[in-house]
Amino acid sequence: MPWTNQHLKWLEDTGDIITTACGKQAPIYTFNPDMADEAALSAWAKHFRNHYCDDNEIDDLRDGTGLSRKEYLLKTKLPVQKVTAPHEKTGPATRSGDFTEILVSDFLEFNLNYWVPRTRYEFKVNPNLSENGSDVIGFKFSDDGKPKNDELMIYEVKGSLTGNKPSNRLQIAVNDSNKDRFRIAESLNAIKQRLKLKGLQQDVPKVQRFQNIGDRPYKEKYGAASVLTNTMYSDAELNKTDTTGHVNNSALSLLVIKGDALMDLVHFLYQRAADEA
Repeated sequence: MPWTNQHLKWLEDTGDIITTACGKQAPIYTFNPDMADEAALSAWAKHFRNHYCDDNEIDDLRDGTGLSRKEYLLKTKLPVQKVTAPHEKTGPATRSGDFTEILVSDFLEFNLNYWVPRTRYEFKVNPNLSENGSDVIGFKFSDDGKPKNDELMIYEVKGSLTGNKPSNRLQIAVNDSNKDRFRIAESLNAIKQRLKLKGLQQDVPKVQRFQNIGDRPYKEKYGAASVLTNTMYSDAELNKTDTTGHVNNSALSLLVIKGDALMDLVHFLYQRAADEA
């Protein structure tokens, strides 16, 4: 399997907590990769690349294009680093957004033990556009065997990986999370269809279980995350976050991840993912 959690050893809980204006708490994590750890970096690049293109399928997909694996990924699968044409204008922002979503997906799966299907990016027509629907969805099945205790977690993720004027992206994540209740059905349907297209029929019933909460009740939980480069991080701004307007406030969790020069890290990771294909 291409998936790994080796890179999450660089995600550390600082022990610090932001207390919002409404009294809700958000743990603060730092993400600082060891750029000398070649084995972990290579495993991470493979993990990241396979979100966009399965290593087992890349040769079939590039057949007829005349492109090498690296060229195929950079030209048709991965959002661009620099804009050279009108259809690429959102590429760098999409790189940032995809990276933050995948990082939070990894946190949700490997740290909080949710199952997070990796289907969101592989079927893009334009790699430079973000996908519609909920950012990150995780599934958890109860240990006690009672379906009513199964959990569906829906996370909204907002990043700010460049700049030096802090803004409260966590508040924006909270506000947009409030819309997720209207997107759950379409997001679940998209996940199920993509699993079928990938031949992962064994995973389809796991998603179907959550498609009718009226007849098959479960716990519905929400999350709002902000991923920030250190120059954009501000306790004072984050403290202003107010979640009282969220319709599922009691089931809403918060998360903040920060690190040094994160956009440089994003570009490095995309390039390594292509180089090692």
